[in-house]
Amino acid sequence: MPVQTQLRSADGMLSQVALAVDAELLAVPFFPGPVAPQAEVASYLSFTLDEILALHEAKGEPGEIVATPIRLGEGVRELLLYGVGDMSPSALRRAGAALARRGKGRTTMVAGVPGDVAAFAEGVLLASYEFKIGEPAKKRPLASLVVMTEAGPEACAAPLARARVVAGATVLARDLANATSQDKCPEWLAEQARKLAADNGLTIRVRDEAELAAGGFGGLIAVGSGSPRPPRLIELTYDPEDASKRAAGGAPAKHVVLVGKGITFDTGGISLKPTDNMKTMKTDMSGGAVVMAVLGALGALGADVKVTGLIPAAENAFSGSAMRPSDVITHFGGKTSEVLNTDAEGRLVLADALAYAAAELAPDLIVDIATLTGAAKVALGLKHGALFATDDALAGELTEAGTASGEALWRLPLTEDYRVAIESDVADLANIERRGFGGGAIMAALFLREFTGGIPWAHLDVAGPGRAMSDEGELSKGATGFGTRLLLNWLTA
Repeated sequence: MPVQTQLRSADGMLSQVALAVDAELLAVPFFPGPVAPQAEVASYLSFTLDEILALHEAKGEPGEIVATPIRLGEGVRELLLYGVGDMSPSALRRAGAALARRGKGRTTMVAGVPGDVAAFAEGVLLASYEFKIGEPAKKRPLASLVVMTEAGPEACAAPLARARVVAGATVLARDLANATSQDKCPEWLAEQARKLAADNGLTIRVRDEAELAAGGFGGLIAVGSGSPRPPRLIELTYDPEDASKRAAGGAPAKHVVLVGKGITFDTGGISLKPTDNMKTMKTDMSGGAVVMAVLGALGALGADVKVTGLIPAAENAFSGSAMRPSDVITHFGGKTSEVLNTDAEGRLVLADALAYAAAELAPDLIVDIATLTGAAKVALGLKHGALFATDDALAGELTEAGTASGEALWRLPLTEDYRVAIESDVADLANIERRGFGGGAIMAALFLREFTGGIPWAHLDVAGPGRAMSDEGELSKGATGFGTRLLLNWLTA
């Protein structure tokens, strides 16, 4: 659901702007250590800033807020002293998010912002996100925030515009993943992609179940076989006119393929999940949602690289027609896999898309993103995505983009000694490891690597950070859209 908080910039005195826009809240940053005197702020108060902060034992940490009433004009308003830590992009995102949450139910806030305005604005917009079906929440998001910086409004224009696009894309990814699976079938997802393509100048091709069967996409057909709502392969392409005019050295590749897992609901199939594990499975297409959101935002950000997005979409259900443990699947291109666990279905649909990309699309790089394994979540928790890559330079670029975007990655190894564990007696591969080695996230990555055709490839397993269990920082409970900001940063670097 689109973020309702509006951002704009202004110059002048904080109090003058607050009176002009009738702001209920004024926000002033403070830092760890001694507080520098601020003449304008001091004039509102009966106490010094140091005295107020000492009373609350405030330390200036990002996200920390101390509130005090002030008289401004003819009314009483609230002054928010908000911590910005070391003023890094991460700290300012967290600070912006805290102000957005503190401003719920209010109309207008005016905030002085030090440092990275784009990061601060991302925090505000993303923390203002809410997803609710039915009556809206009692406290609506902050309606408007006016940003003030020493550089002035003109210098803020471009960073704020970028923040709106990046946050808007992240919100779209969240919305798609949070949508309920009673509506969200593969064809529904394809229809959202058609609307996205029409609105953003993308080309699109959607393969239905007949085309998938005729084309040899055995993984998608098998995973979708248990559901009355058949699978789709969604292909979106962004191809700017200036894609061939790349600058020499360090520029994006000519053609990047992004692949996102699009399992619109995952029961586990015949290898049925426990009920509690199934409750979040409407978000098992978060990777596909991220790829769609990224493709939709590239034009607005002026990206000069051709990008194709593939979303293999299926519903993994159980029925008399569902795939069984011991079935053998023939994937696109002819490689076969033995199904030992029908709940390891994401890699089966990704395999088809990766093989198709490698064989038919002539990409320079392939990156896939998926809520793929609980093992990645066990290894890295909820803050880091697992990164696997066959190319060190690509791994470095993605890691750097993740750090800059506030979506951290941690590289895990593609351990060659483990490859033997996914060998099958009856097929080219087994879809889970069968030697008792453990390392489930590594095993899944090794399986996917078999379908990449030797093209430089990275795999992002975002099972941990793809979902949030509570509101924290710029994240809201539910799907997080993790990977959207990271990939947009990387593709527009």
